[in-house]
Amino acid sequence: MTIDYDKLINIHIPDVHQTYTRRDSLLYALSIGVGQDPLDPRELPFVCEKNQRVLPTYGGTLARPGFWLRDMDTGVDWVKVVHAEHRLVLHKPLPPEASLVGIQKVTDVVDRGEGRGAMIVWERNVYDTASDEHLCTVIQTMLARGDGGFGGPPGQLPPPPKTPDREPDLVVERKTADNAALLYRLNGDMNPLHADPDVARKAGFERPILHGLATWGIAATAVLDRVCDFDSDSIASVYGRFTAPVMPGETLCTRIWIEGGEAHYTVEVVERGVVAIKNGLVGLR
Repeated sequence: MTIDYDKLINIHIPDVHQTYTRRDSLLYALSIGVGQDPLDPRELPFVCEKNQRVLPTYGGTLARPGFWLRDMDTGVDWVKVVHAEHRLVLHKPLPPEASLVGIQKVTDVVDRGEGRGAMIVWERNVYDTASDEHLCTVIQTMLARGDGGFGGPPGQLPPPPKTPDREPDLVVERKTADNAALLYRLNGDMNPLHADPDVARKAGFERPILHGLATWGIAATAVLDRVCDFDSDSIASVYGRFTAPVMPGETLCTRIWIEGGEAHYTVEVVERGVVAIKNGLVGLR
């Protein structure tokens, strides 16, 4: 079965309604390692209800439709689909609690050719239903590894940000917790790949892997810490391209380059010397 381009590009993804609480936004921060120093006054507002603030990257997880490609007859070989890129654009600071609606649409499908897969881009606009404020836009790119050469338009996606060719301005290392994936999945991504050792082994991994968005959130928080002094209003956007999985318990090295009101970054797994996220970019206000 091959991709039905016309059906996929015009597919209707139902709106997603979600209500999150103060407890949920606190849990998100804890799940990506914020609050390891419980006396740091800069971090406390993200993990304590007093003067509570919300991490910008929480927006990247909100009002998700789940793995909709698995449930819709588009011809996509969903078993071979992987998360390739993730971009978040923040229009308003995220409130500690809110009721939301996420409006989704597929914006691009690019045929990379036989054996090279296809890129599927979908966009999610998230609104606060009480105020009608547009909180954020999430643009997610999926690589359908088994679907190249289906006959769709070749096209070309915008190139990723170019990482500066020089030594980084800042280097941040943070060891992830051994139970990091078990914590992060409580944000709503209950894929057993991140919790069940049997499922992980069948997928070719020695153990359950960490969610890509957890690694993305940890990297953005390193920028928030070292570049923005934990001023969450300073973050306008976050982008990253996923290149390798991370195992819970591994140490992440985030290298940061500051140029022209932006912070470029990469994430390397220290123990294995592999790059988990490349071409990362945080837009600053």
